Amino acid sequence: MYTRVYHRVKVSGRCVVPGRGAAIVASNHISGLDPLLLQSACPRLIRWMMAREYYDVPGLRRGLDAIGAIPVDRSGRDLAATRAALRALEDGCVVGVFPEGRIATRKELLPFQMGIGLLAMKSGAAVYPAYVRGTQYDKEMSEALFEPQNTTVAFGSAVDFAGLDRGGKLSEVYVEATRRIEAAVRELGEF
Repeated sequence: MYTRVYHRVKVSGRCVVPGRGAAIVASNHISGLDPLLLQSACPRLIRWMMAREYYDVPGLRRGLDAIGAIPVDRSGRDLAATRAALRALEDGCVVGVFPEGRIATRKELLPFQMGIGLLAMKSGAAVYPAYVRGTQYDKEMSEALFEPQNTTVAFGSAVDFAGLDRGGKLSEVYVEATRRIEAAVRELGEF
């Protein structure tokens, strides 16, 4: 009710993550409302990777632990968060990632961080692109959460990694996987 009625969420395409097994949802990021909007249209629980500074907000941590949120320290490479995400995928969970690494303040995508390519290639999980478009750009979190928004979320089919030389130089494989994921998300943004 909160997302579909209050925030008037429209869904373009269907969230096609499989009913069971590991999967990654990769989306652009325009507000703190994004995880709720995407989750409302996905039939499975998504374990979101999220900035530690939000995870550590008093009063939120218990709820975030209950849904299996994975805190990420954005000050550098957080190997503990990467390992936690890989374990969640190994356990057959759906992990949600905002590969831009922060909330965008404009409608253009920020460059995707290579960690999404690493996560996809190391786990072998299918990556499903998603795109959020709406009125919540340039709003503080409280504004985005408590003022009604007009939002559309779009989902795409699994990213195609065919022809990607998994035996090649790892950094090149991760860069190419990241490029393909970013292209799939960008394409959804053209709806």
